[in-house]
Amino acid sequence: MSTTASDPLATLGSLPGVPDAVDSVRKAVDRVYGHRVMRRRSNEVTAEAALRGSRGSAALAGADWNLEEVRRRTDFSGEDEARTVGAALRLTAEAGQLLSIWRQSPLRVLARLHLVAAGGAVSDDAVGRPRLAGEPVDEPLIEAPLPGADEVAGRLEGLSQLIIAGSAAPALVTAAVVHGELLALRPFGSHNGLVARTAERIVLIGSGLDPKSICPAEVGHAEQGRAAYVAAFEGYTTGTPEGVAAWIAHCGRSVELGVRESTAVCEALQRGAA
Repeated sequence: MSTTASDPLATLGSLPGVPDAVDSVRKAVDRVYGHRVMRRRSNEVTAEAALRGSRGSAALAGADWNLEEVRRRTDFSGEDEARTVGAALRLTAEAGQLLSIWRQSPLRVLARLHLVAAGGAVSDDAVGRPRLAGEPVDEPLIEAPLPGADEVAGRLEGLSQLIIAGSAAPALVTAAVVHGELLALRPFGSHNGLVARTAERIVLIGSGLDPKSICPAEVGHAEQGRAAYVAAFEGYTTGTPEGVAAWIAHCGRSVELGVRESTAVCEALQRGAA
C-alpha cells in the first residue's frame, strides 16, 4: 500500500466508510471509560483485558485455549500451543513498557517484541532482526506472497518514518496500517502475527484512544474468526481504497468487540462476581 500524499495516513482516514468506523470506535471507547467501575477499579479491568487480549491473539496464531486454561496455567514451555500462549502473554505485558520508545524508534520496539515473543524458541542469530534473503518464515495463517528481504527493509523504514513524523490520522487508522503492514511484510522468521497485533495495541494505547489498555482489539479479531481476519487482511494487501477501508473497518469492529468484552468485565466487577 502506498500513496504520494504528504500525510498518507490522514488520507486513508477519509476513505469511504472509515470516518464512520472511527466515530463508532470513539463512542464505544468513551462509553466503557465512563463506566463507574473505571473510577476505582480500572487496574483490574486493565489486567483482565490484557489476559483476554493475549488469549485472542494466541487463538489467531493457532493456540485457541479457553480463558480459564490461560488463567490457570503457569508453565508455558513444552508443546507448541503452550509456547504460543506464553509468547502472547509476554508481549502484552511488554507493550506498555515500550510506548515512549515507539514514538522515537519503532524498529527498536519491533525488534524487542520479536525477542520477547521468541523467548529462546528460535536460533539466537535470527531473533530481533528482520529476516535475510532466503530465510524461511513460519506464519501458517497468512498465505499472501512473501516480500523479499530488500522490500521488507525498505517498507519497514518507510513505516518507521511515518510513525516518527506523526500524523493527523485517527488512532484506528494508524493502528490498522501498522498491523496490516507487519502482517504483509512478515519481517521476522516467526511470531509475526503476534508482533503485529501487539504493535496495533501499542498504537491504540500510545495515541490516547485507549490509554489504560482496556479495549483489546485482539479479542475482537479472534471473535470475528480467522477466516474473516484473513479475508480483511487480503483486502488490505490489494492496496485498493475499498480493500484498505475494509481492513480498517475490520480493525475498528475488533476494537468495539474488545470494548464489549471489557464492559462485561466492568459489569461483573460491579456485581461483585469477578
